[in-house]
Amino acid sequence: MPATNRKFTLAARPEGAARRSDFAFIEDAVPSPAEGEVLLRNILFSIDPYQRNLMGNGSSEWPVIDIGAPMGGPTVAVIEESRHPGFATGNYVQSWSGWQDYAISDGSDLRKLDPDTAPLPTALGPLGLTGFTAWYGMTNVHEFKAGGTLVITGAAGSVGSMAVQLGKRRGLRVVGVAGGKDKVAYLKDTLGVDAAIDYKAEDFEEQVRRALPEGIDALFENVGGPIFPVLMEHFNTNAKMVICGTISDYSETEPPAGPNYLPRLISLIHYRFVDIKAFATPFVMHLMPEFLDEMTPLVVNGEITYREDLLEGFDSLPNTFMTLFDGTHSGKKLIVKA
Repeated sequence: MPATNRKFTLAARPEGAARRSDFAFIEDAVPSPAEGEVLLRNILFSIDPYQRNLMGNGSSEWPVIDIGAPMGGPTVAVIEESRHPGFATGNYVQSWSGWQDYAISDGSDLRKLDPDTAPLPTALGPLGLTGFTAWYGMTNVHEFKAGGTLVITGAAGSVGSMAVQLGKRRGLRVVGVAGGKDKVAYLKDTLGVDAAIDYKAEDFEEQVRRALPEGIDALFENVGGPIFPVLMEHFNTNAKMVICGTISDYSETEPPAGPNYLPRLISLIHYRFVDIKAFATPFVMHLMPEFLDEMTPLVVNGEITYREDLLEGFDSLPNTFMTLFDGTHSGKKLIVKA
């Protein structure tokens, strides 16, 4: 076993978008487990937009990571040493130990994984927090009526693409919104959306009108920002909206410059009876077994499509994370530790 434990810790609260200087690379001793604990070795790291919220000084009001603490996030790990009766050396687990080679756990935050049931990377994607987020937002926030039009923003992303497929499976007409021709093609050719909208196109608003001739019955919001004011004008009476995330403003601490759309939104809520609800997965993790019961066979049997962007090298964690916010990434980003 190596003598040192590599970590990326939070060095500073970001001013706007995260920068490489907000992270510090350190090495310290590999910890030893006490009675009732395990030592785990991380082998896969999940890279997700919500991790910007964990860094603080942004739009989120969630508790943030302490300065000097390892950057948080889910991982896949192998048990290197166990002093816990529920885990054996060599077990694979999904953990929340963040950006470090080794970590100690009392087992309460670990989920055992069976690589013979599903590939290990899926525990961080379609069978992990990514898939769970889409599943919960599509099944436990509102009751969506089959046949209605569902719009999903960020539809080519790791969460959005899962929500697209769940919407189709539940009998909805699904319209995906994404940025760029390649992502729009993926929505049409691979995910089979009923219509796709390119928010980067000059004729974005015209695309919205063409894709929504009968308005919006349901909106699964991942992005926020300037896309939403265009979409909200198409809400039908009794439309339902799920706020899953607002990635466009995760780095913001002040309201956006420009027109104030809040009075118009309040008017739409009032006169069209729009029902808007939000959720946060930390409060509903007790439903993970129900999610896995439904989704595991679908993923294993190839009935759910997913993309993984596996990159190699522990050193690449910070720079890979920062690409999540420039609009160029696609699929679930995972770091395989070298």
